Amino acid sequence: MSGGIREYKGDRPINLLLADDDPAMTRVLAKWLNRAGYNVRLASDGYQALDMIESDCPDVLITDWNMPVINGLELCRRVRSMRLPHYMYIVFLTVKTDPREMIAGLDAGADDFLAKPVYEGELLARLKAGLRVLDLERKLSKMAKSDALTGLMTRRAFFERLEAEWGRAKRYKLQLSCAMLDIDFFKKVNDTLGHSAGDAVLVATANFLKSTCRSSDVISRFGGEEFCVMLTETTEAEAKIWAEHARRRLAAMVIPVGTVSTHITASFGIAERNDDVDDVEALVDHADQALLCAKQSGRDNIVCFNVLNTENEHASSRLSARGGLFRGVVARDVMRPLVAPLRDDETITRAIEFFLRSGVTSSAVVDSEGKLAGVITDNDLMWAMVSIDCLHNQIHKVMKSNVIQYQEDTPIQVVYDFLRRVSIRMVIIVDGNRPTGTISCASLLRWFSQRVLHVESRDFTEAFDAEATLSS
Repeated sequence: MSGGIREYKGDRPINLLLADDDPAMTRVLAKWLNRAGYNVRLASDGYQALDMIESDCPDVLITDWNMPVINGLELCRRVRSMRLPHYMYIVFLTVKTDPREMIAGLDAGADDFLAKPVYEGELLARLKAGLRVLDLERKLSKMAKSDALTGLMTRRAFFERLEAEWGRAKRYKLQLSCAMLDIDFFKKVNDTLGHSAGDAVLVATANFLKSTCRSSDVISRFGGEEFCVMLTETTEAEAKIWAEHARRRLAAMVIPVGTVSTHITASFGIAERNDDVDDVEALVDHADQALLCAKQSGRDNIVCFNVLNTENEHASSRLSARGGLFRGVVARDVMRPLVAPLRDDETITRAIEFFLRSGVTSSAVVDSEGKLAGVITDNDLMWAMVSIDCLHNQIHKVMKSNVIQYQEDTPIQVVYDFLRRVSIRMVIIVDGNRPTGTISCASLLRWFSQRVLHVESRDFTEAFDAEATLSS
């Protein structure tokens, strides 16, 4: 039997949860299972079993049918409705032999039955057969959920794990943070050293993240040169400490690429789960927004979402300290209105014509419903002009989908503080999720000129006229 265990999980014992309210039965079964090399945990009822499964999902669950409060059948139903990190093989212990009851158990999600009284040889043989099923299931699951190049989780698989951890953190009031990182100037690696070198850099980064994260953390290749890390039971401040350690070590790494070597840096965005974050998508989006700020603020650095958010919340309270310049002014008062934003299904040729005709250097992009989809700049169009055929590609293939946006009623102080702090030249102003305008540094300078310089000129003229009147 131990050979079967090694075949399935290497040298690590199989984790098995035994749920039964009969102490005599659990003692006997635990003795047999421990002797066969299983790592056994015990639960005396269904509620305790659910808690243990949620905190540390076992490979196999053996449960008695008849238990108080939550019987084995209900336990099985609840387990199959949970988002677990892997498939769990379930075996029922029962004295029931009615085919209808066995069908009910299979419908609830059971994989096998063991009739009482239980015999050691039959128990171990059935578990060995179950491990073969698990082995095949895990291999297929790994192929579907793993990135082929790095071996990390795919984006879809990552969100599944994040959902499960989100539920556990919410239930037990635990901390949970998310870190997004992007390899700086990765395109230059591909352009100068070749795509095989780019692959080597991605693999080296993935291996580095595996070495610097805990076993409870989850790492994924989010797309291209972006990675996302779920840091369990970790605050945003603690996540920043981890990110700073990782950033420095990554920058010091020498990555061999064929006969040469290269160095890389990375930018990090950090966000944590709190009562204001609605779901896992919002958490990842906050980390992504922080990452965008980190990249636009010089790269090779770390930005925490709550720091940005806190600065925005306190911006209004600083208005009076600035002499009232921004008092009562919101984004819609300063923005340059959008007359006809580009659609994401239009061609690059159409975008070039629009830029030349309008004299703009960037534009918001909307989807078929008029909702904000991204932003495209003249630099994006330059990169797209590699061949005549590429000019017929649709805009969504070259636009940036990560966009810094503010609602129309956002105090202009907030937008000003952000543009002053980062190297981003423009933000999108929205009404709900539809873009209505843009604010750039030029927009703010124009508004300043109209509001302040014009007022000063008027005050000077009025003062001059008053003095002339008194003199006469």
